[in-house]
Amino acid sequence: MEKYITAPITKEVARTLHAGDYVYITGTLYTARDAAHKRMYEILQRGESLPINIKEQLIYYMGPSPAREGRPIGSAGPTTASRMDKYAPQLLDLGLGGMIGKGKRSREVLDAVMRNDAVYLAAVGGAGALLSKCITDSEIVAYDDLGTEAIRKLTVKNFPVIVVADCEGNNLYETAIKEYAR
Repeated sequence: MEKYITAPITKEVARTLHAGDYVYITGTLYTARDAAHKRMYEILQRGESLPINIKEQLIYYMGPSPAREGRPIGSAGPTTASRMDKYAPQLLDLGLGGMIGKGKRSREVLDAVMRNDAVYLAAVGGAGALLSKCITDSEIVAYDDLGTEAIRKLTVKNFPVIVVADCEGNNLYETAIKEYAR
C-alpha cells in the first residue's frame, strides 16, 4: 500500500504503517550516523540534553556527499542501520518516532520499535543521487566538526521509503524471505 505522511511522525501515524508499505515522507528529517550517535549516547550518559529534540522525529542514517552548485545536498543514500543498534533503543525510549536506513536491525531495536509505537523504514541503497532530489533544504544543526557525519536538518518532499519493521512486530526482511522460499 502507498501512504503519504508528514514528518515529524506521531505514534498515531506510526501505528498506521505496516511492514511492506511504500511511504512518501514530506517534512523534516534529521541525519545522524555512527559518530553523531556515539556523541549523543555519551551526552545522555552524563545526564545532559541532546542537541536536538528527538521527540517524534525520524533520523535518517546518512552522510551526504558535497552538494553540487545549486543543490542543497549531494548524494544522500542510506547507510547500514545496524551500526546504530547500540544507540537506537535508548533514543526510541526517549521518544524518537523512527529511523531510516538499510539492512537488518537487532532484536533489541525491533523490541524498542514495538514498545514505543515507532517504525523502522528503509531507503533504497545505491539510489543516493535520486533520493537527494527529494531533499529541498539541508542545514547542519549539531556537531559541525564531524563533517559529513554532522547532524543535519533536512526538508524533504515525497521522500520514498519502505516500512521494514512496524510497531506490531512485523518485519519485512523476515516475511519477504518466507514468501520468497515458497
